[in-house]
Amino acid sequence: MLRISKLTDYGTLVLTHMASFPDRLFSATDLAAIVGLGAPTVSKVLKSLGRHDLVRSVRGLHGGYALSRPPAQISVAQIVDALEEQPFGLTECSASAGTCDFESDCRIRANWQRINGVVRRALEDVSLADMVSPLPVAQAGGARPIAGPQSIKGRIAP
Repeated sequence: MLRISKLTDYGTLVLTHMASFPDRLFSATDLAAIVGLGAPTVSKVLKSLGRHDLVRSVRGLHGGYALSRPPAQISVAQIVDALEEQPFGLTECSASAGTCDFESDCRIRANWQRINGVVRRALEDVSLADMVSPLPVAQAGGARPIAGPQSIKGRIAP
């Protein structure tokens, strides 16, 4: 199963909310309350995003965090790169060479690398601005919204 980590999902949620108000500063505590996550988790996400120049921090009494550039200039690929603990790759050999004992004789490695490239380009083609205004369900491949009390974590709160 292909899946991003919870931290990357949470980071995307935090950034998407921030992108909805790109000129505003947010405290980690406020963001945590707005998106329904714990403050330590949001702080950890913001620090990682800051190390990768996706957010900037402003110190002081009225400080907080803001996007480091316009939402249209931040790709989902950049968010994944900032928050995943390993290089992007659907398989180990498509992320980096020399990690598999069968690599030199593998007949499918090139195809996995090709697939990896397609997925990577798709992530690069979706910006944070796109995440603010998601596609209607019919255009998003027929996916249905998640129902139930857990669904708030996948949505932007007002």
